[in-house]
Amino acid sequence: MEFSFDVDALLPERITVLDQHLRPPARRPGTTTPARVDLQQQIMTIVDELGKASAKAQHLPAPITSASRMQSNRHVMYVLKDTSARPAGKGAVIGFLKVGYKKLFVLDDREAHNEVEPLCILDFYIHESLQRHGHGRELFHYMLQKERVEPHQLAIDRPSPKLLKFLNKHYNLETTVPQVNNFVIFEGFFAHQHPPARKLPPKRAEGDIKPYSSSDREFLKVAVEPPWPLNRAPRRATPPAHPPPRSSSLGNSPERGPLRPFVPEQELLRSLRLCPPHPTARLLLATDPGGSPAQRRRTR
Repeated sequence: MEFSFDVDALLPERITVLDQHLRPPARRPGTTTPARVDLQQQIMTIVDELGKASAKAQHLPAPITSASRMQSNRHVMYVLKDTSARPAGKGAVIGFLKVGYKKLFVLDDREAHNEVEPLCILDFYIHESLQRHGHGRELFHYMLQKERVEPHQLAIDRPSPKLLKFLNKHYNLETTVPQVNNFVIFEGFFAHQHPPARKLPPKRAEGDIKPYSSSDREFLKVAVEPPWPLNRAPRRATPPAHPPPRSSSLGNSPERGPLRPFVPEQELLRSLRLCPPHPTARLLLATDPGGSPAQRRRTR
């Protein structure tokens, strides 16, 4: 892939590693250095054009690799340039490989969910005119050494049929573990994964009584004396010759003595009037000689 600027001078190494800052690499000594803003703009142009070419090759509706996406994510991009041919003396770019760590929920062989954060292959592209020349394997092998990972430890985001054949041919990755998302993992992915230790609840002391334990059942068997007056034993009295009529209320009520006869209201009021006044009322009447008989009566 050719550009209007000097790619060989912009990317001094055969494989250049770019991060989210998209900073131009160190320049070779003795080369002219244009404005740094122009260099970063040239790198952004390379990233955008490579993303468009990759989307076109994979028949994607929109590019998944661009300069704006690189700046907003912690991804790493490996760019491979052509050092053998220098068309018009400006160099060319062969392809790229984009990787990044992502937090995923994946299924293992027993279909159990696992939360992992592996290194993922996010985009991989080699120019159509330079495929089957060993450039893809060179770029992939360089990435494995740089990231210090094994091929079976990777997760691939929506791999194309060409990428699956590439991994099978060069790294013997064939058997996949079925997933419910767009990522593909291969057999041996969980070989070096250490699942997080589950925090178990603290064990209770032996003296504590657990709910529905045998000690609870033994405790319920012991007869507990009810509180007073329910703990009073019923007295066995001789039944009277003429038992009193039973109350129509529900339940059995405790034994009571004979009730007093009902006092009419008039008789109750008459007894209150005949009741001698309280000493305090007498004192109040003595201190107020001008009180009328009605007021005295009310006071009493």
